[in-house]
Amino acid sequence: MAQVSSSTGSSSKTNKMADFKARLAKLHSKRNEAAALNHKEVVEEDRVKKMPKNYAKKRERLESEFKEEQKREAALAEGKDYDRQKLLDVGADEAERWERRKKKKNPDQGFSTYEDATIRQYNRLVKNKKTDMVDYEREKQALGEAAFYGEDNTISIGLHKDSNEAIDSMVDDLEKQIAKREKYSRRRIFDDDADINFINERNMKFNKKLERFYGDYTEEIKQNLERGTAV
Repeated sequence: MAQVSSSTGSSSKTNKMADFKARLAKLHSKRNEAAALNHKEVVEEDRVKKMPKNYAKKRERLESEFKEEQKREAALAEGKDYDRQKLLDVGADEAERWERRKKKKNPDQGFSTYEDATIRQYNRLVKNKKTDMVDYEREKQALGEAAFYGEDNTISIGLHKDSNEAIDSMVDDLEKQIAKREKYSRRRIFDDDADINFINERNMKFNKKLERFYGDYTEEIKQNLERGTAV
């Protein structure tokens, strides 16, 4: 009986030790899993901090444009007018808000500084440009994040290679700008067919001011002087 009792106690201790080791191994596994997850979150947080401030909004805008372009292509494949379908789904109150937002967003404030004029021209030129998200993601995967969102002292010149389609698009856009400029001729300082009643440019401007303020009162006197019938 003593031997049976001793054997039972030894077996119980062995089972307890095995159970303890199993629980310890499980705790080690959970600790390693938590450490790996924590490290992943720290790396992701650091990556987000190094990105530009407008990265999230810019990515959201690009994804929205990409989805809209897919819808447009699907409507075109079905022979439907996408713009018309889109307007049919817009309520009157929402259309009114769009119109107010559009007028408020792009008011014509005239010329203020050369920097503002350059920004306005840039926004106008890129407004109708469409981004190919497939090529964008492929190139970002190939070149890495540093080529797109470089840190300080990062040299990314020569990494990107423009496609033939992009070059043709740029050339086409430049030709359109040149053609648009050719429609406007440089304003002449004076009209060749107008009467010359000045001796220099300063005198011409002075005479124009006189005509603007006193022309209605001196028209008859001027005509009499030209006809030679002035008293």
